[in-house]
Amino acid sequence: MTAPKPLAGIRVVERATGVAAAQAGRLMCLMGAEVIMAEPPGGSPLRQEPPLLPGSDSALFTFLATGKRSVTCDLDQPDDRAAFDTLLASADLLIDDTALADRARAGLDQARISQRHPHIVHLSVLPFGAYGPKADWLGEELTLVHAGGEGFLLPNGLSADLFPDRPPLKIAGHFAQMQGGVAAAFTGLSALWAGGGQYVDASVQDANVAVGAFAIQRFGDGSVEHRLTRSFRFGGVIECSDGYVELLTLEERQWQGLVKLLEADDWAADPDLADAVGRSARGDEINRRIRDWASHRKVADLVAAAQELGVPMARYNDAAQVLSGAQETARGIFHEVAASGGTVKVQSLPFRFDPDALPVDCPAPAPGADQSLLEEPAQRRASA
Repeated sequence: MTAPKPLAGIRVVERATGVAAAQAGRLMCLMGAEVIMAEPPGGSPLRQEPPLLPGSDSALFTFLATGKRSVTCDLDQPDDRAAFDTLLASADLLIDDTALADRARAGLDQARISQRHPHIVHLSVLPFGAYGPKADWLGEELTLVHAGGEGFLLPNGLSADLFPDRPPLKIAGHFAQMQGGVAAAFTGLSALWAGGGQYVDASVQDANVAVGAFAIQRFGDGSVEHRLTRSFRFGGVIECSDGYVELLTLEERQWQGLVKLLEADDWAADPDLADAVGRSARGDEINRRIRDWASHRKVADLVAAAQELGVPMARYNDAAQVLSGAQETARGIFHEVAASGGTVKVQSLPFRFDPDALPVDCPAPAPGADQSLLEEPAQRRASA
C-alpha cells in the first residue's frame, strides 16, 4: 500500500498567471495537496508560454501544472465570484499573483479575503512583494534575475575567461521565478502549520537576494562584486577533450584530493601552496596546470576519478544527458506524463521524504476539466 503524501488532505486554490506562483502550487501539489487552478476564461496565459511541445502544449505549463486540477471563472461576473468564494471556503490556502492594482476589482484584496475567509492562508506572490515602493511594479524573468543581483555577476570566473566576448547572461529558463516559487511555497506552508488565517507576502526579488547572500555579505564589507572580478582563484569551468566540467575546491581535503588527481606531488609540494592564501595568490598558475592536464582527458573519466578522491567536480550536461544520467535515473528524478504528441519526462520533487521519489500522478488538466468543483457546497476544510 502506498503511503499518503505529506500534504494529503490539504486543499489549495491557485490563481496564477506567472511562474513563481505556479511553482509554489506545483511543489505543494507534488507533496500531495489538492491544488485547484482557478483560471480565467480561455485558460491561464502560461498555457501559451513557449517552447511548445508537438501538438501545441506549452512545455513550461506541462511542467508547472502536472497533477493539478482546473476550474475556469471570471471574477468580474457575480455568479463566478460567488462560486469562487464557495471554493475558497473549502480551501486551506490561496496562492495569488494578481497585480495589486487589480485585486480589489477581482475581490482578491487582503482585507476582503481576510474578512470573508478568516481561516485561509492568503499567499501573495509578487515580483517585488505587496508592500513598499515597488509593490506595484511588474517584473519578468530578466528583470527579476537582475533585481536579485545574480544577473550582475554572470558569467564570472573562468566562464568569463573562456568566453570573454560574450555579453552578460540571464540564467537559462525561469531561475529567478522558480526561486521565488520555492520561497513562497515554504512560507505559505509555515503559515498553514502555524494555524492558518494569515496573509503571507512573498517577494520574488527577496528570494533571489537570499540566493546571492554571499555577494550581499561582501557588499557589507565594502566590496562590490562584479562578473569580471568575482571568481574563486582556481577551478571553475575546465575544458576537457570532449566537453567541460566544473571544479570547485573549498576545503583542505578537497585540495589534497585534487593534488592526487593531478598526480602533482612535485609542483604542489611547493611550501607557498601549503595553505589557501598561498594557493589563491598563485591561482592563475594553478589554473594553467589544471587546464593543460584536463585538455587531454575525457569528461567521464575525469569526473569518475575526481569523485573517487572526494574532489567536487561534475560534467556540464546537455538536456539528453540530464534525462538519461545514471544518477538521475537511479534516483527516479524524472517521471513520464502524457502531453500533446505523446509523453514527456517531468521532474519530480527536488527532495524526498523516504527512499523513493514521490510519484507524479497525472498530466496537466485541460482548462475547466474540474468545473464541478465550483458547484460543491462549502462543506470541508482539510485542516479544520
